[in-house]
Formats: sequence, C-alpha cells, structure tokens
Amino acid sequence: MAGIREGDRLPRFKLPNQDGKIIDIARLTEQWLVIYFYPKDDTPGCTKEACTFRDQYHLFTDAGAKVFGVSADSITSHKKFKVKYRLPFDLLSDENNNVRKLFGVPSDLFGLIPGRVTYVVDPKGIVRLVFNSQLNTSKHVEKALEIIRGN
Repeated sequence: MAGIREGDRLPRFKLPNQDGKIIDIARLTEQWLVIYFYPKDDTPGCTKEACTFRDQYHLFTDAGAKVFGVSADSITSHKKFKVKYRLPFDLLSDENNNVRKLFGVPSDLFGLIPGRVTYVVDPKGIVRLVFNSQLNTSKHVEKALEIIRGN
C-alpha cells in the first residue's frame, strides 16, 4: 500500500479523542487540518513534537487550522499526556491502528516503531503535505506552518 500522497483527498474517519468524544473528520473539512501520527504518548520524541505543536499552536489557530495528534494509545493515556503537557489540541485514539493503516503510515526500525508522519489538508479536503521524519520532530511543525501560510 502506497498510502496517502500529496494531492489525494483526505479519507473519512472517526476516532475518539482524549475525552471519549468521537471526532468525525468529515465534519471538519472546509478548514486547514494538521493530522500528525506519532508513536507513543509521553516518550521523549513524541513529547518534544507535541510540545512544539503546543508552543506554536496560536500560529495554527490564527491561520484557521485545527491540529490533531493520532497514536494507538488509549483514551486514558491521551488524557494524561494532554493534561501533563497542557496540550491545547485533541489527541485521537487509534487503538487498532485502523486509521494509521488507512493513511498508509509506515513503521520504522523493522516495523517495531510506529511511524511519525504529518499530513496537512487544505479547506477543500486535499492533502497538501505528507512529511515523514521519525527523528526530526520539530520539523513537522515547521513544514506544516509553511504549507498553511503559503510559504
């Protein structure tokens, strides 16, 4: 499976957030969306990435964008992670990795570590960025902002 590419239409999906509320992504098109897949709550790289999104969050909201983090962690784990680091955006629980598979997010290190990929979707529902980097966590935020701002 090649996965979602730039120029593709965003697939429809529903996942629970850290509060157990079902987020229907199809209801959120018509605005910029940043959907970033990450390996695991409260690990060094994932915490750095989430906190970088947190620290730049006002730039996303000023541009009319919504940010979502997605991992296979449970709702309970997401809630703890969100509260601990004061994350202002929703974390979506993809416990069976169905959405990760739908997007075709690759795994790293011989399939042992879930991949870290950020997707930026324009208000028409078209994917404008697919950025894959396991180690350069802050670059995900930088690249997403470049696309949304039109730089």
